[in-house]
Amino acid sequence: MTPKIVLPVGNHKPGMVTRKEAELRSAFLAQVLDIPGGEKINRCIQCGTCSGSCPVSYAMDLQPREIIALFRAGLIEKILQSRTIWICASCYQCASRCPSGIKITDIMYALKRIAMERKIYPDQFPVYALSSKFVNNVNRYGRNYEIGLMMQFYLKTDPLRLLRMAPMGLKLMKLGRISLRPKRIRALKDIRKIIAKADTFSVPREIHKKEYVEGMIGYRAVDGEVPIQSGVVR
Repeated sequence: MTPKIVLPVGNHKPGMVTRKEAELRSAFLAQVLDIPGGEKINRCIQCGTCSGSCPVSYAMDLQPREIIALFRAGLIEKILQSRTIWICASCYQCASRCPSGIKITDIMYALKRIAMERKIYPDQFPVYALSSKFVNNVNRYGRNYEIGLMMQFYLKTDPLRLLRMAPMGLKLMKLGRISLRPKRIRALKDIRKIIAKADTFSVPREIHKKEYVEGMIGYRAVDGEVPIQSGVVR
C-alpha cells in the first residue's frame, strides 16, 4: 500500500513554521517533555508498527504513524483538526509494541489537552464535548452520571437525537441500569484533595542530552523551542 504524502498548505514553507504553528509547537513540546521518556519521539523510524497494532486505526483519518510524521513536518494544527486523537482507545498497544519506545498514547493525551486549551477541534466530530462533560461529572460527583452526561452532550450537539434516545433511556431506568438522579461517592472531598495535590506535583523527566541548535522544524526541535525570529513565517 502506497503511503499518503501530506503536502504543505497555505503559507507554510519548507523548513519554516507560521507564528501560530510555532506557538502550538512550543505548547506541544512542553507537554511532551513532561512525559517520562517523551523525548523519544525523535526516535521514530516510521515503521508503522503503531498503526498496525491500533485496534481502532480503521476509524482514524490520520494513522498514529502519520501523527509523528506531521509533527516532523511542522503541521501540528493539522493534527489537532483530525479525529485521530479523539478516537484513540488508550489501549497502549502502540506504545508497548513500538521498537523505539515512543510513548504514543501519552502523546495523544498531550495533543488532546492542547486541543481543548486552544479550542481546535475537527469539524462535525463533537467527541471532545463528550470528554469535557465526562470530566466535569467526575469532578462533581466522583463518578460518571450517565443521564446527565448524555443530556449535556446532546443538548450541545444534537438535541433531536436526545428525544429519539428517550425510549431507550426509560427502558434502562426500569432495568435499574441507570439512575435518574446523580449519586455522589463517599468522601468526595478527599478525592478532590487528592486530585488537587496531584496537580501540584512536577512530573519527573528523564535526563538526556540537549541537541537542538536551530530554529527549524524536525526532530531536533524536541529538545528546544522554535525561535520566532529565525524559523517562523510572520
